[in-house]
Amino acid sequence: MTQNFSEELEDMVVVITGGAGILGSTIARNLGESGGKLALLDVDEEGLEELSGEFSRKEIKHISLKTNVLSKESLNEAREKIIDKYGRLDVLINGAGGNKSEATTGEDSPFFDLSEDGLKWVFNLNFLGTLLSCQVFGEEFTNQGRGSIINISSMAAITPLTKTPAYSAAKAAVSNFTQWLAVHMSRNYSTDIRVNAIAPGFFLTQQNRYLLIDAESEELTDRGQKIIDHTPMARFGDPEDLVSTVRWLASPESEFVHGSIIPIDGGFSAFGGV
Repeated sequence: MTQNFSEELEDMVVVITGGAGILGSTIARNLGESGGKLALLDVDEEGLEELSGEFSRKEIKHISLKTNVLSKESLNEAREKIIDKYGRLDVLINGAGGNKSEATTGEDSPFFDLSEDGLKWVFNLNFLGTLLSCQVFGEEFTNQGRGSIINISSMAAITPLTKTPAYSAAKAAVSNFTQWLAVHMSRNYSTDIRVNAIAPGFFLTQQNRYLLIDAESEELTDRGQKIIDHTPMARFGDPEDLVSTVRWLASPESEFVHGSIIPIDGGFSAFGGV
């Protein structure tokens, strides 16, 4: 099956928001090594330059564009450049997202004191950034009559996690919106436009490392240990664990998968705790 995926993904034009992030870059690297034509979008210009240098050395076909997913103007500019270079779009992966301490409760940051700016930043980046990207690039799919949209939800959308009210709410909104958009695209535009999401379990990233690993001892925090205890596979996810599902959703092999939220969580969502 993997060989078939590689053949079907070759020359596909894949747009990845948050393309310079840990998860986005891992997905991009794999798809690019399979022959995909990549459009890497991120607000992190330095991260984009570093990744672009790596991809150029590996002769991975790509274009990197500094893009703000909270600006339709910025997204539209990226869309025009991608169409100018590749002539079409095949897959949109909405990888832009994350959390920050200003929107996270704790001993020194009670819920009632969380900053408005911090809450807005987290909610808007995760949800509004996904919605706006779907508006801009999804419109191109309606012009073509086909395409695959892959959103990034979270375990926090299935069961709200303690300490992360804005992140959990935003990811729940992403899951709901994914299902809404799947129906909307089929009923109003084309049954060849598919919309799905993956719901990663717990992956160590720059945004959540401070919650899971103690900075001084490098040992698991209490929260990190609770996650491991509740994950039947007894480990955090590796970004590579997302790749096979994303490849499947991007390829025609999943042509009847639509409006689905697929957990990639080591069994976390299946475990009742006893």
